[in-house]
Amino acid sequence: MMAPAAQRVVAIDGPAASGKSSVARELARKLGFVYVNSGAMYRAIAWFVLDRGTDFHDAAAVTRLVETARIECDLEGGESRIQIDGVDPASHLRDVRVNEAVSPVSSVPRVRELLGAQMRSYASSHDVVMEGRDIGSVVFPETPYKFYIDASPEVRAKRRAAQGHADQIAMRDQADSSRKTAPLMIAEDAHVIDSSQLSIEGVVGQIVERLRVQGWEAPPPRV
Repeated sequence: MMAPAAQRVVAIDGPAASGKSSVARELARKLGFVYVNSGAMYRAIAWFVLDRGTDFHDAAAVTRLVETARIECDLEGGESRIQIDGVDPASHLRDVRVNEAVSPVSSVPRVRELLGAQMRSYASSHDVVMEGRDIGSVVFPETPYKFYIDASPEVRAKRRAAQGHADQIAMRDQADSSRKTAPLMIAEDAHVIDSSQLSIEGVVGQIVERLRVQGWEAPPPRV
């Protein structure tokens, strides 16, 4: 059994290019919470696997590698940061080869177990806004503040292309939704928001209003 978070957690899940990262970062800024990007953590492990020349399709080899790695998570400017064996891979997280490896690597149960523990550690001493694909369903199932950000496939594909990524949205969705361990899903008690026709501020506004409906006296928005 996982111990409940000591601090407040706003969980924001959704598929690739739904806008969840931008929304989560802005929401954290407005609330004065720490922002945790779980996707960056999985991308860091994918980079590490590639950097060590390990076959990212070999789950057993990936497991052996990550169990020997020194994974350190801390904060920088109010946002999560990960270092592996003393190296910060931030500049490589959007590399094409990392895009190709992140889904297979993140489907390895031991990887999700190790990083899940790191994610939960952030909420031991900080109020957090955390985004990902299984935050409300697996990492923090006990939080009452769950949101699922979605958008139409066409909008998401355009956003992905604008970001300079060539990976296929449909293939990523299939990989994330069909994996055996912690698949992408909408938590039963999550509030779903379609961001297709909304700005980042519009989505954040809907989340803040929902928090108030839930009885949360949110602080005045930061400017």
